[in-house]
Amino acid sequence: MEKKKLFIAGHRGLVGTATLQALSARTDYEVLTRTHDELDLEDRDATRAFFLEHRPDHVVMCAAKVGGILANSNFPVDFLHNNLRIQLNVFDAAHEAGIDRMIFLGSSCIYPRDCPQPIKEEYLLTGPLEATNRPYALAKIAGVESCWAFNRQYGTRYLAVMPTNMYGPGDNYHPEHSHVLPALIRRFHEAKTKGDPAVVVWGSGTPRREFMYSSDLGEAILFLLGLPEEKFAELTRANATPLINIGVGEDVTIREVAELVKATVGYTGELRLDATKPDGTPRKLLDVGRLASLGWKARTPLAVGLKNAYRDFVERHG
Repeated sequence: MEKKKLFIAGHRGLVGTATLQALSARTDYEVLTRTHDELDLEDRDATRAFFLEHRPDHVVMCAAKVGGILANSNFPVDFLHNNLRIQLNVFDAAHEAGIDRMIFLGSSCIYPRDCPQPIKEEYLLTGPLEATNRPYALAKIAGVESCWAFNRQYGTRYLAVMPTNMYGPGDNYHPEHSHVLPALIRRFHEAKTKGDPAVVVWGSGTPRREFMYSSDLGEAILFLLGLPEEKFAELTRANATPLINIGVGEDVTIREVAELVKATVGYTGELRLDATKPDGTPRKLLDVGRLASLGWKARTPLAVGLKNAYRDFVERHG
């Protein structure tokens, strides 16, 4: 059987790393990757030239500028414009190169701030977004709309997947630009190392979040990418938004996950909540019924994934 060429855009990020890991046991794909120095996806001409030269059969589009509440608040133009440029260039180049299947990685922040829980795919664009990450969310919504627009106008098969909050090996642990769980890992580890008496966590601790181990997402992406023709065609049909949630189906409070990180790290000091800082969206739990009906379910418990993530942090940053 002839191998399919698969281009992973953004292979060094958390999602790309997980997808590569899931591919390690596969022999049916020839994997194409490029670092940012080798291919700047914000460069329209370079992106087009790459796609036309290599003509991959499938694309996993996970290249993006990402970050937590603080980074989104400080750099709204970057989160909106950089992501829009990357997406426009990749979509246009993929279409011109005749890409067979593409999976576009979105984010659960595309859904309204106060929509019903758990969040179904059809809740998209039914209410106001969370203000703290609206520029990033709007860019990702534009990506979802691009999938649908290309499918309707050109008969392509581009699928947008909405993962929940991710964590795992290869995560971004930047003290200011990381997401909540890797930020907690770093904060508790540094407090343990320095002997600090307390760790302060932003917000009231009451918002609920769903956390998914990165390797599970990598496996989910390959599961979807490898669906039989008729099932993939059904997901990307022209008369429906090609959108599917990827999550674990359960959530915890920020305080609960902070306590779990504290125990995993082995920090013995005090955990303090700063209710003067923003909480963000009150709850984000994805309805994963659509994915479950196709035959896939996440399998890594939070406690197990956290141990692996902390081990990775210590190896790379400890």
